[in-house]
Amino acid sequence: MWSILNGTIVNGCTVAVGSFIGLTVSGKFPDRFQRIILDGLGLVTIVLGVDASVIVMTKTVERYGSGIPTYGARLAMVVVGALLIGAILGTALRLHKRVEDLGTLIHNRLGDRSGDPQAISSRSFAQGFLSASVIFCVGPLTLLGCLNNGTHADPSYLYIKAFLDGFCSMALAASLGVGVAFSVVTVLVFQGALSILAFYLAGSIPDLSIQLMNIVGGLILLATAFMLLEIKKIPVANLLPGIFLPPLAVWLVEQFSPGCLITGP
Repeated sequence: MWSILNGTIVNGCTVAVGSFIGLTVSGKFPDRFQRIILDGLGLVTIVLGVDASVIVMTKTVERYGSGIPTYGARLAMVVVGALLIGAILGTALRLHKRVEDLGTLIHNRLGDRSGDPQAISSRSFAQGFLSASVIFCVGPLTLLGCLNNGTHADPSYLYIKAFLDGFCSMALAASLGVGVAFSVVTVLVFQGALSILAFYLAGSIPDLSIQLMNIVGGLILLATAFMLLEIKKIPVANLLPGIFLPPLAVWLVEQFSPGCLITGP
């Protein structure tokens, strides 16, 4: 089991250490510095989102749809459908509200009851927890890393991701607070589950489906960037089910129209 989960465990440790360092120095950072850190992270998240969505989409079309004029439109319909249906499911399940409720619960259990105006609020906890969870768990390195760790016992991608997340968690924790530290739980549960599923199921999931999951994840990263930059407050958690829908969509399309998406022999 260690060979399947070692990358995830190391990743969780770097996030925990980075969050601890960020929380330790946060009181020494004036608000203007915390704001510029968030702006910088928002810009970096935009780059990651574009890389995971636009660039992966372009490469996927070139790889699978060479010579097929409408292939890009076919993939776009799958991505849009997955994102919208996922958003409807997430909204019906009230995922974003449940994350905020989790923030309230932990705030009530662990929050400062002394009346200190600097004590964390449930909303700030939820923002830190949700933003960090999405940034750490959505993107090509997460999916590819868990796939490699689960199927080939190769944690290389997750080790690289752990290094990046460690520094990112410092900046996030310094700006968004203690909620970022609790994203360790999300990293361990989400990536651990993906690695275990990859161990048992990855051979049956087409590479095209994995790339489409990356693309949807990239769009959700962009939504997170808009939230960090205070451009638009999108209920990001409600979008998360969309990441898992592309494999189902590809399978359904191929049942009714073989070769429509998965081309070649």
